[in-house]
Amino acid sequence: MAIDFNASRGATLGVEWEIQLVDTGTRHLRQDAREVLASLPALTEGAGFAKVRHELMESTVEVVTDISHTVGEAKRDLAGTLGALRTAAAERDITLACMGTHPISDWRDAVMAPVQRYADLIEQMQWLARRIQTFGVHVHVGITDVAKAIPIVNALSAYLPHFLALTASSPFWSGADTGLASSRAVVFGQLPTAGPPHSLDDWAAFEDYMATLMRAGTIRTIKEVWWDIRPHPDFGTIEIRMFDGIPTLREVGMAAALCQSLVTLFDQQLDRGYTLPRPAAWVVRDNKWRATRYGLDATVITDDTGSTAPLRDDLYELIRELEPVADRLGCAEELKVASEVLAHGAPYERQRAIRAEGGTLENVVDAAVAELAQDRFVTLGEVAHAGP
Repeated sequence: MAIDFNASRGATLGVEWEIQLVDTGTRHLRQDAREVLASLPALTEGAGFAKVRHELMESTVEVVTDISHTVGEAKRDLAGTLGALRTAAAERDITLACMGTHPISDWRDAVMAPVQRYADLIEQMQWLARRIQTFGVHVHVGITDVAKAIPIVNALSAYLPHFLALTASSPFWSGADTGLASSRAVVFGQLPTAGPPHSLDDWAAFEDYMATLMRAGTIRTIKEVWWDIRPHPDFGTIEIRMFDGIPTLREVGMAAALCQSLVTLFDQQLDRGYTLPRPAAWVVRDNKWRATRYGLDATVITDDTGSTAPLRDDLYELIRELEPVADRLGCAEELKVASEVLAHGAPYERQRAIRAEGGTLENVVDAAVAELAQDRFVTLGEVAHAGP
């Protein structure tokens, strides 16, 4: 089975940001994506390239960038579309937020989007798909040669805990604290073809594996393989899908900078003849679980012999290592936001801090709304008396 890979001309970027539609009064999710999208014809499919799209649930609108060359360009693209979406939503008493899950809405109240492929997914997966009222951010980074795709995917799998812990934003599920930093990682990860990428030797092995899955009837198209990191042949990119819903544009820029810098680093190392690291599958799985449970406080496995290190320390070292690459790419300022997150708290920590200070889950929603609107971290004191 030959799978054509439309190689990119460089480390281009594409970002997909899943935004929650929140009722301004109740703070519960509103299942009104169809009406909101219908009011934005210039940004939907009728305009050629859709910058706002349906996702599985009608509580979600996905905001998508065009092909960008820098993180700054991608952020400006997202900001423009988000502004138009905010205006359209406000006309319906809807406001916007982004978290990996919604703290108080129940997945059983969700309405599925009127898209046939989503209906097919529900029919096939049943309960597993019906409860995916989750929200994430996906970052695409272009690569110039198909031969680099699988080695880079393998190498990036070592950073699943880093990607997740910095953005984990789903400690609450249907009104309860799950005890996890990211319940989204568990809910979405239960799909049969989700989870960490399979460790493969090269592109030919990827083609063979996809052919096997299709022959077995496990998938009908390779787009049904929802790995945390996967090659995207149509776009000529590596797609990093590990991020929880990200509350602020600044943090979305951080995620994009981290991805672009890492992929560029690995791409350059391959050009110099290096063999990229390929962590053992058990290490990848275990580290993903540790970040899912403990977030930034996880202790991660650093080699196949079982050596460990605090994830926070590993992240500080990673940021320092990537600074020269980010500087050349023009995203050094966006990468620095990771240090701010380490200092002031990842989204799940900020949410729990509101509860620890006596705030309600409605206050958590209010804070997420304010963070998106103001593009900064928000405390309980700033939202407790502000009302919806």
